[in-house]
Amino acid sequence: MKAHRIIRILLLLIVCGSGTVLALDKQNLFNPIHTAVTSLSIAPDARAGAMGDIGAGTEADVNSQYWNPAKYPFNVARAGVGVSYTPWLRKLVNDINLANVTGFYRIGDYSAVHASLRYFSLGDVYIDGYDDNMTIRPYEMAIDAGYSRMLSENFSMAVNLRFILSDIKYTYSEESSPGKAFAADIALYRLGYFMAGNRECSFGWGINISNIGSKISYGGSLYSEFIPTNLRIGCNFTIPFNEYNKFSIGADMNKLLVPTFPINTGDEQGEDIEELERKNYYEVSSIAGIFKSFGDAPGGFKEEMQEIQWSLGMEYTYNDRFMLRAGYHHEAENKGNRKYFTVGAGFHMSVFSVDAAYVFSTAQTNPLDQTMRFSLGFDLDGMRDLFGKMRRR
Repeated sequence: MKAHRIIRILLLLIVCGSGTVLALDKQNLFNPIHTAVTSLSIAPDARAGAMGDIGAGTEADVNSQYWNPAKYPFNVARAGVGVSYTPWLRKLVNDINLANVTGFYRIGDYSAVHASLRYFSLGDVYIDGYDDNMTIRPYEMAIDAGYSRMLSENFSMAVNLRFILSDIKYTYSEESSPGKAFAADIALYRLGYFMAGNRECSFGWGINISNIGSKISYGGSLYSEFIPTNLRIGCNFTIPFNEYNKFSIGADMNKLLVPTFPINTGDEQGEDIEELERKNYYEVSSIAGIFKSFGDAPGGFKEEMQEIQWSLGMEYTYNDRFMLRAGYHHEAENKGNRKYFTVGAGFHMSVFSVDAAYVFSTAQTNPLDQTMRFSLGFDLDGMRDLFGKMRRR
């Protein structure tokens, strides 16, 4: 099979949210939002992955860079580094994966700097039909860095800047070249405490608008594609039962701030109209596309609501050391059909943490089924104290 055909198949699976393509009638036509660099929408860490992919309003951790970087000033640790690995689409192929490295450092008590690197590999693709058989390794990557600061005792804000590189070649030619884009995130977070009986509970909420930036184009292509600009809103409620046990429940909603791609109407006159609509679609700027995305779905308000994904997650914590997690993620059938339950666990020590998550898909033949995620976190303060004790001995 030629390389470009293989890559198109993989891209189709990812663009469709790795969901099942259903045979729907015209009133419920399968019409997912089209974006380039879809790997930016893959959740990287196991903690959030075990809670149905939520993270906008949950308590701060080392992987807040992806979910809501404004949480970092509320982190208990002074500095940390996290490493995550996600084998992807394992029911179809065995060499697609996402690797992510994140780090942060709190400056004083009110601000923090943070950065991350994510690398999405599409594995080896063999090219035939040429004089010499070749193997290419398409990939996507993003490097970002940001700054967050508390504006009050309970409220914070953050900004991230991101460079995106997508080296995915549809055809093998000298004209093809990687796509490049620049983007930014703007995030808000608030964490408040209140008494419920004799228990001090907390309630946090957050908003993160991510990947606001330029469109991306590939060498040899006439059009620039939208990157996955996304609005995430979430909240989280935590109640301690006693000194050792506490329980949290949270929810997130997501909406891609990208215009809906014109669909095929199926007749000759419709094809002419569709061609004009597609030309107009590609002429829309990335910023104009954000506002356009709230009212351009062919199915009207009903379809606009279907473009919203939502997640629900729960976490039980014992002695701030051992965690059990579960969650559910929902996406409409005609927008990707990602519907799955998640479970996971975590074990945290003063120096490092280990988290794992597992997906149970509720959609038949969904490639997301049986996907496992792993994360490691390192508390740099804890490591410094540990090495200091070893030297004193």
